[in-house]
Amino acid sequence: MSEHDTDPFTAARRRSLFALIGDLPSLIVGLVRAELEQFKAELSAKGQRIGVGVALIVLAVSFAFFGLAVLVAVAVLALALVLPAWLAALIVAAALFVLALLLVLIGRGRIQAGLAKNDLDVNLRRDLDALKGEGSYDRRD
Repeated sequence: MSEHDTDPFTAARRRSLFALIGDLPSLIVGLVRAELEQFKAELSAKGQRIGVGVALIVLAVSFAFFGLAVLVAVAVLALALVLPAWLAALIVAAALFVLALLLVLIGRGRIQAGLAKNDLDVNLRRDLDALKGEGSYDRRD
């Protein structure tokens, strides 16, 4: 055997058109399966990012609740006119609200990152259009 006989591209060139057309359904099925597996993996990753974002927002809401409880304590202490305790409670409440705001911003960013459109969505739509014979499906952009 020569080196040309072991080259898969040379072997594919020697096959008949009918044999190549016969391989087409299995190649299309393989492509669709690979696209679906990649789509499932990306959906799983998106779900995890969204879950982390929602958990951070829930945590932020709980900190905001404790901030309100501290503000109630501030109002009670202000009525009692004990200025140092009043000021301390106000500082604690402000710190909790800053922490809650930070967690909300991080959580919102995670949710937006999880919902962002990616190349897989575009490529899957392009492949489906190509299978239907719609639109431009030449990938040489």
